[in-house]
Amino acid sequence: MSGTKLGLRGVLVERAGRAVLQIDSLDVCAGEILAVVGPNGAGKTTLVQVMALLERPLRGEVLFDGQPASGGPLSYRRRMAVVFQEPLLLDTTVEGNVRSGLALRGVHGEEQRRRVALWLERFGIAHLARRSVRALSGGEAQRTSLARAFVLEPEVLLLDEPFGALDPPTREALIDDLDRALAETHTATVFVTHDRSEALRLGDRLAVLIGGRIRHVGPPAEVFASPADEEVAAFVGIETIAAGRVRSVEGGLAVVDVGGEIVEATTPADAGADVLVCLRPEDVVLSPREERASPTSARNRLAAVVRRILPAGPHARVELDAGFPIVALITKQSLEELGLAPGSPVVASFKATAVHLIPHRPRG
Repeated sequence: MSGTKLGLRGVLVERAGRAVLQIDSLDVCAGEILAVVGPNGAGKTTLVQVMALLERPLRGEVLFDGQPASGGPLSYRRRMAVVFQEPLLLDTTVEGNVRSGLALRGVHGEEQRRRVALWLERFGIAHLARRSVRALSGGEAQRTSLARAFVLEPEVLLLDEPFGALDPPTREALIDDLDRALAETHTATVFVTHDRSEALRLGDRLAVLIGGRIRHVGPPAEVFASPADEEVAAFVGIETIAAGRVRSVEGGLAVVDVGGEIVEATTPADAGADVLVCLRPEDVVLSPREERASPTSARNRLAAVVRRILPAGPHARVELDAGFPIVALITKQSLEELGLAPGSPVVASFKATAVHLIPHRPRG
């Protein structure tokens, strides 16, 4: 990846006098997939519309190859392709839809036929070429929409929650095909989703959009392991977020007082600082209370009591009171072996490296 293909600078979009999108700076590099994640109402669709030059911001500018996309937007739109959650298909055949944008871009004859045949095949809809779009399933319609985008060989591909309306098996199969297509074409892509697993699967970088603002941008592992603030932490699945104060720091190890309990963390911190202690549920190991003194590589071992147990697919979500609330995610087999129920005493163990500290200013 090299060079900025698409960028935003100082963008502000308002509706009814309220800011719905405020982006100081955001870049998409050539050949990269930027996954934008955020909750419903975060401004994700507005972001796509601005990037696609379909909505003009109150202020700010869109950059293409480092230059403002000024003047008529049509010439820039022809260098992009956009796929929305609801496929916007013409009332014709699958092949007719995939072919529809090529003539506008001056692609005719054998080259047009080659491209159409290629992308019909790549997205597994060659056998549907003559079928009316009215007779397509949701997955088939979205495959048609994606083939229509890729056939244009765009410099930038914008995907606005393309799998949001699909059932899980259909979504998984289509993600596989999209992943292969992006790996082959190296198209600069903005992939917008509210689904964290989709973002992890496809994104080279992750941008978390909350309340119309980009709150954290970085490699997926960094964003998920070291979120920038409390709201980002909650969105990316960190369920234990507790206020504490750093007692001391020695040898790269921070000792934090959390409600009278001691938690050790390897995250850089200053003695006396107020922090939020963040811990992912899958990093918490539960064991019987009598095993509290047994050898372990986990520096943190807290006596806890089970407060609630909730099913979570093949796992169980166990809510604990360890002097402060902790959430653990364990397998159903572990749940049965431990014989856990509300009121059960346990030990909650987790490594110092699993703890992430976020600077925190107490309210009030």
